[in-house]
Amino acid sequence: MKYVVMALAALITTSAIAGNSDYVDPFIGTSNFGATHPGAQYPNALASVSPFNVAHGGEHNPTKKDDAWNSRGYISENGFLTGFSHLNLSGVGCPEAGVMLLMPTTGELSLEASEYGTTYSNETAKPGYYRTTLDKYGITAEVTSTLRTGLSRYTFPEGQSHILMNLGLGLTNETGGMVKVVSNTEIEGMRNIGTFCYHPEDVRPVYFVARFSKPAESYGVWKRMPAYKNVEADWISYNDTIKPYHNYLAPMAGDDVGTWFSFNTRQGEQIQVKVGISFVSIENARANLDTEQPAFDFNTVQVNAQKAWDSYLNRVNVKGEHADKVKFYTALYHTLIHPNIFQDANGDYPLNGAHGVGNSGGKNRYTVYSLWDTNRNVHPLLSLLYPELQEEMVNSAIAMAKESGWLPKWELYGMETEVMVGDPATAMIADTYLRGIQDFDVDAAYIAMQRAADQKNDNLLRPENADYLALGYVPFDDEGPYDGSVSTSLEYYVADFSLAQLARVLGKQEDHQRYLNRAMKYKTLFDSKTGMLRPKNRKGEWLTPYDPELGRNFEPAPGYIEGNAWNYRFYVPFDTPGLIGLLGGEEAFIEALDATFDTGNFDMANEPDITYPFLYNFVQGKEYRTGERVHELINEHFLTTPGGIPGNDDTGTLSAWLVFSMMGIYPVSPGVMDYAVFTPSFSEITISLNDNIYEGKKLVIKKGSNGAHTFNGKPLRTPFISHNELTGGGELTLH
Repeated sequence: MKYVVMALAALITTSAIAGNSDYVDPFIGTSNFGATHPGAQYPNALASVSPFNVAHGGEHNPTKKDDAWNSRGYISENGFLTGFSHLNLSGVGCPEAGVMLLMPTTGELSLEASEYGTTYSNETAKPGYYRTTLDKYGITAEVTSTLRTGLSRYTFPEGQSHILMNLGLGLTNETGGMVKVVSNTEIEGMRNIGTFCYHPEDVRPVYFVARFSKPAESYGVWKRMPAYKNVEADWISYNDTIKPYHNYLAPMAGDDVGTWFSFNTRQGEQIQVKVGISFVSIENARANLDTEQPAFDFNTVQVNAQKAWDSYLNRVNVKGEHADKVKFYTALYHTLIHPNIFQDANGDYPLNGAHGVGNSGGKNRYTVYSLWDTNRNVHPLLSLLYPELQEEMVNSAIAMAKESGWLPKWELYGMETEVMVGDPATAMIADTYLRGIQDFDVDAAYIAMQRAADQKNDNLLRPENADYLALGYVPFDDEGPYDGSVSTSLEYYVADFSLAQLARVLGKQEDHQRYLNRAMKYKTLFDSKTGMLRPKNRKGEWLTPYDPELGRNFEPAPGYIEGNAWNYRFYVPFDTPGLIGLLGGEEAFIEALDATFDTGNFDMANEPDITYPFLYNFVQGKEYRTGERVHELINEHFLTTPGGIPGNDDTGTLSAWLVFSMMGIYPVSPGVMDYAVFTPSFSEITISLNDNIYEGKKLVIKKGSNGAHTFNGKPLRTPFISHNELTGGGELTLH
């Protein structure tokens, strides 16, 4: 096998720590387009250190946008490693980051990745630690990390050895970097990133400082020199020659630059390299390094990283089969990677959507908000298990609105990418407040939400708002192949419903009714002949011809984003009873729900339909089908293998689905405080609640053998339980 089971990881550490991190397998999700990585990651950290491998035996043309190279920095099936990147994303669907690659080599110096890259073996990974053997060189490479820094430890054979920092490689669509040798133990520089999902947002530099535990005996920088192949053409192709500059101390900038340090090493000699990063400046990167790693102490950094993970993962304890624990804690681990802290050790961070630097004043400022995905379950999960984190994340989102004028949609490193549709921050923030997490400027949040909801034109979050406000839906007249008029409308309805619920608890009754009326206009898109939520034009005419199956293979489907009509058929999570009525009653609803699964039109990897297994709870006498469907999906799609996530994890969204599902509870909709309940995967789950925010101290969920669901000994009247009840603490028994 390519990787070593997690139990063996303790053999290579100097200090074993008992905790739920022992069950985490970071290799899960590194295949089957899961897009996770097995590298060393601190909870919600800015920095991470991950192996970077490539397809096609190491072939790489920097001018070619090759999906196999660019979509993921690490793929389990690939076997050619070209370094260890220090800024990485987990479970995203587009290329970004994967930059600042360190690579140890031996023998004759080579600066071409396809030449110095190597196969690797004996992989081991656990939270905060990764190790492998570089086959070509006999080098053992180990990496760990802190919040803003990475640390590598390379064990070399005897002879000539090198450590390279390559700023040309990466996943990002942007190029350009700078490197400078400061001394024979330190380098500094920057690398551009940006254009996520090929959207033309700003380019953002990330800065770094790297220090070596041993002085280099020689060093240099390199630059790949472009050559015009055709003087009449306007494109550049790179030649095969990289120009080295030995003992060069001036800054070197370009699209493909790097540096190397060379050493004479003894057999088994270890050299450590620590890298600090910052989105503000080189000086801040250096300060981050000084603050978080004042010494070269690999074992201590690793132990601290594992302790940090256990401090979160130990908040939930489960009793059950080992394989189920591996699934559960790995999924929980993946939900705690994003969003990431963005501020430096001194509090500095780049302002959102603007030039300049802000300061967090001792609080955490977060980045990487994939809200189209995560508003559905990641943030409700954080609200339940880690409300102190969710509170900070909401505060960061509101601060973004104060700086840029808009709440985030898909914010990345201080840039709004505008990826996907809808107004998900409104749903996320309203849902958080309703769950009792309220230590944030709700008035500022409400103003920003209203701007998104009510501004007709030049609306960054709701660009189709003029039509939506006039018609009650987004028409398909002007949409391109992927715009998704129905999908966009449904996301607006969810946001308006959530805003209506927030308005109600804030005592804004007129606003509550106005936004609720908007949300209920989803009914204008219901087509009684097909039973689908169907695209309409501005005249109110149905899209014709119409194929509800179109889009199931991600081909363009007028009206729908990343799916087909079936995937969106029940996506009115705040009013499932109303949708049941439109479909002709409970029997017809169950028939349609069954058909979604039985015809292969349910997509476990597609966010809009991941609530569908829980909808059986809305029909009396059919509640048992929820548990059946959920456990079928868990067993079929979630495995303890690299392909164990059924597609892109979307910064923890599929993992959050698994965590909730294995606990036997699931939030039915943003803005709705009820969880659907069903049979859990474990005999007992104990959650230590944050009693600074919630009334209860512990919530225990037990699997019963028969009878009714009970909470604190009393039968539940419906197969739902409220967030307020759960966070009051007690014992929930589910059958």
